[in-house]
Amino acid sequence: MSGFLPLQTTVDARGLTTAVLPVGSFEQHGAFLPLVTDTAIAVTITEAIAGTYNVLHLPPVTISCSHEHAAWPGTVSISAATLYAVITDIAASLARSGVPNLVLVNGHGGNYVLSNVVQESTGMALFPTEADWVKARTAAGIETSMDDDMHAGEFETSILLHAHPELVREDYAQHDELTGPRPHMLTRGLDAYTISGVIGRPSLASAAKGRKAVEHLVADFGQVLEVLKPSS
Repeated sequence: MSGFLPLQTTVDARGLTTAVLPVGSFEQHGAFLPLVTDTAIAVTITEAIAGTYNVLHLPPVTISCSHEHAAWPGTVSISAATLYAVITDIAASLARSGVPNLVLVNGHGGNYVLSNVVQESTGMALFPTEADWVKARTAAGIETSMDDDMHAGEFETSILLHAHPELVREDYAQHDELTGPRPHMLTRGLDAYTISGVIGRPSLASAAKGRKAVEHLVADFGQVLEVLKPSS
């Protein structure tokens, strides 16, 4: 991999039946993580998967549905309809080139439309699911609950400390913020509940936790390939 781009050749891709597409975002992650955080996480997981299984590693979708973060400078979004169209176009193109299966490795929780496109498609899967994230967090020893660790917190910071420590600013441990319930976030946006854009405790993050989380996700991915196998 070079930066965030895979370097497989057409020879490497020959005979592969499953492609993995990292889907990230370009949105605020507080003052200490970059706007590309979700993309970096999706690519980290996808790269680890491609290093373990025989899959076609696609370059990432780097801008997606980040409308809840629109109040912060730097956030850029596309509509759910556009993301839907991009995914279905990619799947159709893959099918024409002989790759029937597509797994969406989603790094941004606001991409709700990805669940819909998978439900409506054949040979497509979404990974990690919420259950996959929960298991990975447990395996990594993440101390903060998922509800309290929603954005730029312990989990995301740990993965970047493991895979791309150069992307994490040195003062990350000084940016903890917890918000409590967020009942109207979809209507009001995240800025109604957080001053900094952070929801979580990045001070608890570590590279070791990030490594364990990624390793667990890679192991879990094998089940996705089993599900995508054609029935006999």
